[in-house]
Amino acid sequence: MRLTEFTELMTAEFGVPSADSILTDHILIDVGGRTGAQAIDDGVDPRDVWIAICRDFDVPRHRW
Repeated sequence: MRLTEFTELMTAEFGVPSADSILTDHILIDVGGRTGAQAIDDGVDPRDVWIAICRDFDVPRHRW
């Protein structure tokens, strides 16, 4: 997944302020106990970050 697609999905699902906060503040166990922003900076595929966020925030699976 491209970073632009990830950003679009985050914004569409959570809105800009919440998406930004989730990405920088929420710790994701599924990507090594990092925030989404840290994981992406460390080279984790944005799709894996998206899936971890979806799991933590109970986003319906059909939106993954």
